[in-house]
Amino acid sequence: MKIYSWNINGLRAVIKKGALRELIKKTEPDILCLQEIKAKPDQVKPDFPEYEEFWNSAERPGYSGTAIFSKITPQSIQNGFATNLEISCDSLKDQYGDPNQEGRVQAAEFKKFFLVNVYTPNTKPDLSRLNLRAKYWDPILLQYLKELEKQKPIIVCGDFNAAHTEIDLARPKQNHNAAGFTREERQGISNLLAAGFIDTFRAQHPDQQRYTWWSHYAKARERNIGWRIDYFFVSKDLYPHIKKAEIYEEFLGSDHCPISIELDFDNSEQN
Repeated sequence: MKIYSWNINGLRAVIKKGALRELIKKTEPDILCLQEIKAKPDQVKPDFPEYEEFWNSAERPGYSGTAIFSKITPQSIQNGFATNLEISCDSLKDQYGDPNQEGRVQAAEFKKFFLVNVYTPNTKPDLSRLNLRAKYWDPILLQYLKELEKQKPIIVCGDFNAAHTEIDLARPKQNHNAAGFTREERQGISNLLAAGFIDTFRAQHPDQQRYTWWSHYAKARERNIGWRIDYFFVSKDLYPHIKKAEIYEEFLGSDHCPISIELDFDNSEQN
């Protein structure tokens, strides 16, 4: 089973460029998780008939949003966080709006696992959304994952808008305490690992300095001045099934590139 994740920075744009079709044609994912789709179902027709589409669009037009395209029919789909969490999701509202209305979380239930597709709010260049991330979003996400994990193992993927350690960005010294590399954001990733989730790429490639996002400025992608802020985390019980965890820098069309995991479930176990 091949699962891919990609922050596409606009579904309409990536379809117009042909980049999404190229990815699907060349890699043939069983499941594809997309972030920052910036569209609603009535605004674009992806035209991939082999996939069922599950959308979680933001209420605000042209903003945020997630989608899952799957060849395997999920047993269930949930958009947004569950309502029975100890930390109230109402806490997520801030001066920028309500992340609950921005289409940032999807959970698809399959036979062997839950697949959670995440687009984490960034903290803004002036760190004005850092309080939301550190005190509310990250703890709520972790609590949500642990609640789901009581039922089945977890695969969680997407854009976490944070580099975890110095190997995960090209210029760590210049970016200490900058958005995406503050102590609080890095701690959010550490808390996921401490709770038993495994960073699949880093577990398989402990010394590789590779990136998933590049700024549009100063030819950062051409110079490979990037950040690894997109991840696949899995429950410990699932990790023995991981055959491969990869990053695909060669696929263009967004300021992020796709990432993937491949699991060794046979056909009878997949759904």
